[in-house]
Amino acid sequence: MKSGMKNRVLSGGEEDTDGRQIPSPADLNLLRTFLAVYRSGSFTAAAPLLGLSQPTVTAQIRTLEQQTGRELFTRLPRGVEPTPFAHELAGRVSGPLDALASLDGGSGMLTGAASPVHLAGPSELLCTRVLPALAPLVAEGVQLRVTQGLTDPLLEDLRTGRHDLVIATRRPRGRGLTSVPLADEEYVLVAARDWARRVQEHPAADDPCAALRDVPLVTYAEDLPIARRYWRTVFGKQLSARAALTVPNLHAVVSAVTAGAGYSVLPRSLCHEHLASGALALLHDPDVPPLNTLFLVQRPGADANPNVTRVRDRLRHAARAW
Repeated sequence: MKSGMKNRVLSGGEEDTDGRQIPSPADLNLLRTFLAVYRSGSFTAAAPLLGLSQPTVTAQIRTLEQQTGRELFTRLPRGVEPTPFAHELAGRVSGPLDALASLDGGSGMLTGAASPVHLAGPSELLCTRVLPALAPLVAEGVQLRVTQGLTDPLLEDLRTGRHDLVIATRRPRGRGLTSVPLADEEYVLVAARDWARRVQEHPAADDPCAALRDVPLVTYAEDLPIARRYWRTVFGKQLSARAALTVPNLHAVVSAVTAGAGYSVLPRSLCHEHLASGALALLHDPDVPPLNTLFLVQRPGADANPNVTRVRDRLRHAARAW
């Protein structure tokens, strides 16, 4: 290869360090498709960005892999994970391709221009913590598209490119998703004042498990996930109670418990105002309260949109005070 062509990534068939070829100008469309898949995290998510069908995107990536002689993506059950060579290739071609796209009037995923940030997480956390923290960014012009849901389905949607960021209640399994701890959520055992007084006056008040035996349990799910975990971690035993009242979400649990329906285990962030006002009372104050770590998960390539980085950094800063 002539030395004058060494840095011309898009001008001719440049060789990589192993002698493999990067496609010639006739194959710029393959590189654009590659970059869209790299940034969106899946063939399916890249297709509408390119105006192509998903089979066409798959075929173009296979062609590029044949031309480079390297595997570009590891296929996952949902989405793809870039190989080390793909990371290297993206670093070399993204700048020139973005520059070409901007000259051509392009926008969005391929140019790195600001577009709506797709954020998802638990409904209650979004309402009480996340949206208030991000309100200043919206006022500054950042566009947000927010979705609520449970962690597992949201992570699957992230892998297919539907979301840029997900706040998850557990660290994602498998490869391909970058996550960082965001905050620790403390869980508390609470009831309205009248029920709390009865528990305190119960002959077995020193044993909360016994004192709560005849108090109705309020929950958002029949399998009592939060309450069972509290009993297991704090009391070292299984919870034998059944739900007296099930409601659609934790906000409804707070409402019902505050109104006197019974007791529940709740995130402190959802009920700290009720505890401060006396509308709710702690039924137990363990030396080591049970915590659940929240994780901020980012889709590969999402930071091509600069506002994804702004939202991510804002959340990490705000979460220090959660």
